[in-house]
Amino acid sequence: QVKPVESGGGSVQAGGSLTLSCAASEFKYRPYCEGWIRQAPGKEREGVACIDSNGSTSYADSVKGRFTISKDNAKKTLYLQMNSLKPEDTAMYRCAAGPGEAPESVVTLARDDAYNQWGPGTQVTVSS
Repeated sequence: QVKPVESGGGSVQAGGSLTLSCAASEFKYRPYCEGWIRQAPGKEREGVACIDSNGSTSYADSVKGRFTISKDNAKKTLYLQMNSLKPEDTAMYRCAAGPGEAPESVVTLARDDAYNQWGPGTQVTVSS
């Protein structure tokens, strides 16, 4: 199975925007949820957003109203539009996929287990 690979990370000023993308094969099992996890030094790894195989989306409370996840099924590409970025959004973001449905999977995607699949990561840095 091909591992997901992210792109679109970078450095922005607070209040700016950034879009991440991930191109990968479909997850093996259904139901599933695809999205992003993140981790910063001194912080726990957390699920950021996911979209499940039914099209439902879920977000971490910290990013609701600012981030939008979407998927182009024809291109098999996942996107994360990040607006109104804050310094606390600074982290390594990884494209992820795992079993389950939204909203539970936005949490479970961050768990390092045998079911979840993570990409290598792309750094997002937001300066104050």
